[in-house]
Amino acid sequence: MKQLPLTKQQLIAAMISLSLGSVAQAALTINGSTDTASSARLSWGGADSLSEARNIMYKSNGSAIKKVDNGYGTTNITNTNSFASSNNTNSARYNTTYRGAFGSSDMIPISTDSRSVAVIDAETGESIYEKDADIARPMASITKVMTAMVVLDAGLDMREEITLDPEDFVGPKRASSRLKSGDRLNRAEMLLMALMKSENPAAKSLARNYPGGYDAFMRAMNRKAQDLGMNTAFFGDPTGLDKRNVASSKDLVKMVRAAGNYDVIRRFSTTKSYDFFVSNYSSGNRTYKASNTSTLVRDGSYPIGISKTGFINEAGRCVVMETRVNNRPAIIVILGANSSATRWGDAKNILNSLATRRTV
Repeated sequence: MKQLPLTKQQLIAAMISLSLGSVAQAALTINGSTDTASSARLSWGGADSLSEARNIMYKSNGSAIKKVDNGYGTTNITNTNSFASSNNTNSARYNTTYRGAFGSSDMIPISTDSRSVAVIDAETGESIYEKDADIARPMASITKVMTAMVVLDAGLDMREEITLDPEDFVGPKRASSRLKSGDRLNRAEMLLMALMKSENPAAKSLARNYPGGYDAFMRAMNRKAQDLGMNTAFFGDPTGLDKRNVASSKDLVKMVRAAGNYDVIRRFSTTKSYDFFVSNYSSGNRTYKASNTSTLVRDGSYPIGISKTGFINEAGRCVVMETRVNNRPAIIVILGANSSATRWGDAKNILNSLATRRTV
């Protein structure tokens, strides 16, 4: 079935629905069908995430922006939207807390070329592969996962229009961007732009338009990291261009696990592509055609529930993912790959090994 384009009005409707805070879980239609009777739970690598995002927009009982759990509580919960498959209606029960208590059972027999790697069984919290996972390293745009959580925690109006200022293009490093000063998008679109396309000015503008301003946002990021038990983490900016943004792979596992409780992050980080209508009084309006920065998300061959890539010279090629393979959920963190080929080679090696892992 041909994928229908997601309009700006539909995106606004999505965020209105999501911001209602209803505890009811949204029914997601399959492969972009608008037939609400034909529904399924969150698909892992099946239905396109863009159609999932679009369909949740039409639900007045859409999953809330606020997290299912605080991400660092100690209560076991049933999260019907985290590890459910479109082919399996049984929800997985797992502990949302991950404090880094690594076990040693059932390690996957692989080797990796990236500098730091952590893979955990997200159901048990046990380590199933690690390589220099305790060492704090630059994380680059993996930072934007934390940026998204802090934005969503604030409960801000996702329909509010934000205008990019020249300061949004100034950072610790020069980085390419197809955005321009004066571009206007609503907060939801800025968030999608940051998570899917990894646009740095979008992330900077979200921080600048936070209650109390940019400095308050940075304090909130570091406070959130501490609350999650990310003891090696530090955030110096909301984009990841700052080489001071560091964390160990084990600590980034904690961040990804917490992010899994936000439906918006799930949908937006795994959206394959989106055509943004960008308004600009000075340079005129235009369409910005954007694609996800992850080749695995764009390809769709693997079940990816959360995804974020990153790169600066100091960090190397990085990626974090949540996946479900062989009916088992896992979180994967890869830092410091010396090339894109190494990053994706390690990721596929891990995913393929998970597919043959012994299950209980």
